[in-house]
Amino acid sequence: MSATEPTKPTPPVPGPPVPGPPRLPAPPRVPTPAAAPAAPAAAPSSDGTEWGRVSEDGTVEVREGDAWRVVGQYPDGTPEEALAYFVRKYDDIAFKVRALEQRHQAGGAAASDLVKQAGHVLAEATDAAAVGDLAGLRERLNALTASLSEATAQEAAQAKVLVDQAIAERTALVERAEEIASRDLSKVQWKQVTAELGELFDAWQAQQQNGPRLSKGVSQQLWKRFRDARGTVDKARRAFYSELDDTHKTARDAKTRLVERAEALAPRGVDGIASYRNLLDEWKAAGRAGRKADDALWARFKAAGDALYSARAEQSAAEEAASGPKIEARQALLEEAKAVADESNIKSARAMLTRIQRQWDEIGRIFPREKERALDDRLRVIEQALKAREEVDWKKNNPETKARANDMSSQLLEAIEKLEAELAAAEKSGDKKAAKAAADALEARRTWLNALGG
Repeated sequence: MSATEPTKPTPPVPGPPVPGPPRLPAPPRVPTPAAAPAAPAAAPSSDGTEWGRVSEDGTVEVREGDAWRVVGQYPDGTPEEALAYFVRKYDDIAFKVRALEQRHQAGGAAASDLVKQAGHVLAEATDAAAVGDLAGLRERLNALTASLSEATAQEAAQAKVLVDQAIAERTALVERAEEIASRDLSKVQWKQVTAELGELFDAWQAQQQNGPRLSKGVSQQLWKRFRDARGTVDKARRAFYSELDDTHKTARDAKTRLVERAEALAPRGVDGIASYRNLLDEWKAAGRAGRKADDALWARFKAAGDALYSARAEQSAAEEAASGPKIEARQALLEEAKAVADESNIKSARAMLTRIQRQWDEIGRIFPREKERALDDRLRVIEQALKAREEVDWKKNNPETKARANDMSSQLLEAIEKLEAELAAAEKSGDKKAAKAAADALEARRTWLNALGG
């Protein structure tokens, strides 16, 4: 056999085959319309003699129209075996044609894919090393391609619509990314911006994987814009976090020193609380050192403060325990101070209160301070009541006040004598109007005199 075909296992050598006579060309086949189901291909004759022949030297030829074409050699078998071998080659091609026709009839397959596959099979059926109605297969393939032309055009139009839509969608993603990049990136919330840009990138990848394929030029142009926008944002984000790292390091170092100073206050106990509060103000002004570092440093700083406040709590408890007898002593003084209000002699009342105040101060401080303030408020009420009495007494017994009152009394007495004379004269003359005016004025002056104690 020639190099163009594989060698069959060698059977018993028969006599040399005799080439068959040429056959008349078969009538042309009519292409199947697209709307009608594809007709199954006619099966080749069992001996293959309708379309092929074998010469004495094993050369196999196929008939195409009125001409014969050599398809190969099969010198080591019978003519029947040689034809059967090349008929099987034809059957393989015919099977592919039938499969394409059935896929077209069933629907669901893309017309462009079917046309492309039909072209491959057509190339395979052209000058094929096979014996059978190759021209008929080619006619069927051409008819299939023709019936798919309209569907292919529709698919192309639909594909263009999908491509245009995909371009619009990707352009929208690009514009959103560029809008983010155009913001004042020194004032953005980076967690939000990063998430937003990540969503855009995920959407871009989803469209690239699942959407229609764009032309290389358009795809590269859109991707370059998207990539540049992401690059701008990424550069700003890296600069921000780099600066933030420096800021965190500065704050971390400062807070570490504050922690060390706070821990050094422990031996001072309660006396270290004021210094600790100053350190707390410095802590608030030191800035953020990063969540983990801040949490760890704050735990140490707070523990140092807790130790100081714990010492103060212990001291307060001891002071409160020692204040019990003092509270009882002051409560006893308050009971004694109630007599101040009952003492009619103001000087004696003042002497009594002064003695109580001296004893009050000698008792000393009381803890907690709230209880001390409550006791002081009760004593202050007694003090204010006595002070009010003293002011009234002073006003009443002030020599200057008395002198002014005596002078006023003299003036009123003189006025009363004059009005009494005027009243008598008016009554004598029968002037009722003048008598009434003198009587009213006289009544007013007598009232003022009574108020002055005259």
